[in-house]
Amino acid sequence: MEFLGHFRRLTSVQRNTFIACFLGWALDAFDFFILIFCVSALATQFQAKVSAISEAIFLTLAMRPVGAFLFGLMADRFGRRPTLMVDIIAYSVFELASAFAPSLKIFLIMRAFFGIAMGGEWGVGAALAFETLPAEGRGFFSGLLQEGYVVGYFMAALVYGTLFPIFGWRGMFVIGALPAFLVIYIRTKVDESPAWLQGRVSREAGSHLGKDIFSHAGIFLFLVVLMFTFNSFSHGTQDLYPTFLQKNLQFTPKTVSFIAIVYNIGALLGGILFGTWSERIGRRRAIVIAALLAIPVIPLWAYSHSVPMLALGGFLMQFMVQGAWGVIPAHLNELSPPAVRGTLPGFAYQLGNLLSSRNSVIQAKLVEGRYGGSFAPVLAWTVLLVASLVAIVTWSGSERRGADLSNTK
Repeated sequence: MEFLGHFRRLTSVQRNTFIACFLGWALDAFDFFILIFCVSALATQFQAKVSAISEAIFLTLAMRPVGAFLFGLMADRFGRRPTLMVDIIAYSVFELASAFAPSLKIFLIMRAFFGIAMGGEWGVGAALAFETLPAEGRGFFSGLLQEGYVVGYFMAALVYGTLFPIFGWRGMFVIGALPAFLVIYIRTKVDESPAWLQGRVSREAGSHLGKDIFSHAGIFLFLVVLMFTFNSFSHGTQDLYPTFLQKNLQFTPKTVSFIAIVYNIGALLGGILFGTWSERIGRRRAIVIAALLAIPVIPLWAYSHSVPMLALGGFLMQFMVQGAWGVIPAHLNELSPPAVRGTLPGFAYQLGNLLSSRNSVIQAKLVEGRYGGSFAPVLAWTVLLVASLVAIVTWSGSERRGADLSNTK
């Protein structure tokens, strides 16, 4: 009922804007997560190790700061709405190009370009959403918006379980080009950010970006470190988990898809719950609680052997991981300097991604080397370490819950 209440209070313009930003992020994530379900198939196709295919995940994540910077500048200079449309077309095109890669080298290049486009979506979409939405219920909308990422993962799991046996990995990436049609909805239903239209964003924002970041160097560096811990938390629990289910437990695509769908339902619920809860108990407290509660779930999540127990462990783990993440869109936008809100939150987010971008490669190499092919201990130690870091770094910072985001000057 509270969910419906929040939406009823929105105007049609606010509702359409939020839906567009949510879908943009969800479909962006869908295109990314198609890759992680196809790691084993790609390794077979290109006759390579899992760690070699994991380089595609690394390149995607490593190039995201480039996209956050470039598309962020465009958003501050030319507007949130047209930049979001260009970004969605770009990541759809490179997703489609990945489907026709004749070699691993070309595939890796396409994933790097996809990473640039993927990196631009979050910051631009979040700025457009929060500059349009009312301050009331911001925690709820923060949790829901961030969980567009989870919905993308959910859709990738569903498509993999139903269509992969029919179309193979190349077909998965062709399907990943469909988000381009979202541009039609944005073009016809979504308005520009009211704050941007009112002229509060300098049309020369790009020339002041360096000065603005330098004058807020402390908060900028803090956000980068914070997002390093958060990206290590999410990608450390998500990127190789389907491969763990395939390689160590020999589960079929249908079973892997089922488990992934279950834990993405947990992630969606966790993000909304903790995002909403952060309105009452504060952003930092909500994040710390979610992160620390992930640690007791490790045995069930990494060391179970039956499908029901693994599904339950996955549900609880992603409930906590995305519970912490659900607070982030509001938290970063509230902490960021107003004049570069289209650039700085997304740029800090993706620089954190860059710092954690070799996570899956390191995990894969540890599995292949030190642990003799066993994923469980690597996954377990990852959660113990990064969940603790998320809690420590978050608590060491500040928060500006309920800050006025209508001012962009």
